Parts: sequence; structure tokens; C-alpha cells
Amino acid sequence: MRRFLRPSCALRAVALAAFAFTLAGCAGAPLLTYDLSAPQDRPARALGLQIVVTQPSAVAPLNTDRIVVRSPTMGLTVLPGAQWSDALPDLLQSRMIQAFENARLLKAVGRPSDRLSSDYNLTSEIRRFEIDAARGEAVVEIAIKFVGDRSGKITAARVFEGRAPSSASNGAEASTALNAALAKVLRELVTWTSRGWR
Repeated sequence: MRRFLRPSCALRAVALAAFAFTLAGCAGAPLLTYDLSAPQDRPARALGLQIVVTQPSAVAPLNTDRIVVRSPTMGLTVLPGAQWSDALPDLLQSRMIQAFENARLLKAVGRPSDRLSSDYNLTSEIRRFEIDAARGEAVVEIAIKFVGDRSGKITAARVFEGRAPSSASNGAEASTALNAALAKVLRELVTWTSRGWR
């Protein structure tokens, strides 16, 4: 004996199937990829130091390649259809190294894998790297510490913050604003280092 769905059940089944198909289509849609850049500023003073830049630490929402948005209710989500070119901690490590290289400030700068005989290790924590939808701005906040390679003692520490106007309307606008906010942080970091952390 064949069973038939009632009209209401049949319509519900079609709707659920259509919804599932839509989700599958969204999941398979390619994400647009965005990058960050390092400033080209060159302080007047050069230092004969060698510094190793370790990978920044980050909590789970920031330890990813997605662009994070903080909603007006303070909840965190990701911007649909957009991603960074690498996981954020890896990307920021590269841009910090490039900022120092572009400034020609140090004798040498690199990653731990470069096996430099370093004077200091630069450790960092990504505290905020997001679009604040309530305020309409991009916010970058990074805590920096310089640790003596031989002594293991913290020589200098500071929290840097950069902001730029933005909305969470699309990946291009959000990534441009976050790049501008990051540039402020990296410029201040290089300048602070060139002044002997004063």
C-alpha cells in the first residue's frame, strides 16, 4: 500500500529540501581573499639589534583566516564571503617582520625558524582585530613584549591600538579599514622600538 504525504507535509518537505540546497550552494561558494600590507616608513635612527618575531597568540575567533565582526550586542561573527590570505596570526607575524625590514631599523629580523642569534624575541597577543559594527570602525589592538633572548626577562611592553572608519557591509571595505588600522599599529611599533622603547 502506497502512502502519500498530505499537501501541508509535502509543501514542508519541498521547503526543507530547497533550504538545504541553498545552504549547500552557500557552503560551496568561493570566498573572496584579502591581504594586509606593511608600512614603508623609515625612522631616522637605526639599531644594531637582531630580533626574532614569534607568532602572535590569539583566542579562537581570531585564530582563523576569517574577518571578524563584533555585533552591536557584543557577539562575534565572521563576515560572509570573505577571508584573509592566511590565518591571522601567521599573516600578522609576516607583516610585523616586513614593517621592520621596510624601516631598515634592525641589523636582522626574522622568525624563530630562521635561527637568528637574536638579542630580543618579540612576542605578541592579538586582542582585537575586528569590525566594530556598533561604532562603525575597524579596531586593531595588539599587546607587544620584547623579551631578552638570554635573560628571558621582559625588557619592554606596550599595548598598541589603531582604528579606522568602516562598516561590515563587504570584504573589500572591511579589509581596507583593518589594513589602515594595522598600519597605525605597525608604524607606532617601529617608532617606539627605534626610540629604545621610550
